[in-house]
Amino acid sequence: MYNDKNSQKIVDIIQNYARKHSLWVLAYGTGCGAIEIAPTMTSRYDAERLGIRGAATPRQADVLLITGYLTVKTVKRVVRVYEQMQDPKYVIGFGSCTINGGMYYDSYNTINLLDRYLPVDVYINGCMPRPEAVIQGFVKLQELISQGKANGAAKYKENLEWYKANQKKIAPKWFERAPEYNW
Repeated sequence: MYNDKNSQKIVDIIQNYARKHSLWVLAYGTGCGAIEIAPTMTSRYDAERLGIRGAATPRQADVLLITGYLTVKTVKRVVRVYEQMQDPKYVIGFGSCTINGGMYYDSYNTINLLDRYLPVDVYINGCMPRPEAVIQGFVKLQELISQGKANGAAKYKENLEWYKANQKKIAPKWFERAPEYNW
């Protein structure tokens, strides 16, 4: 007979299997990398065959795909969009700009490390990553989901004070003007 612990593990396996084959993506195109999203979704590369589909709003999305460099103003919007997404939620950093600022690394207004402000589950390297690399990044995310290791949303909740402190360092008056959505 199964006990509650075994039955819960079976439920988790089934849920993760379903989640990995149904990824609704909200692409936040902040730079030149966004131009590679369209070919990835069209018939030549056909990302939909892997269960990757576009979402219209943050409430409908599972994956936030950040494609390009972030400035102080755009990181505010990205955090707001991320906090409006329902759990489970995942973040993919697309291109070298999300990793180290890319060619804008020394700009006063460019955010160099996205994972200081949001938990990133998968990074896709390159300037600009080709559609093959984008699909490989999604496959990596699907592997992490099926293994139960894509836990960026839980990490965000556990370390919320640290993330908020980093966000306030770059935009000190941000929270005075807008309500906080994290709960």
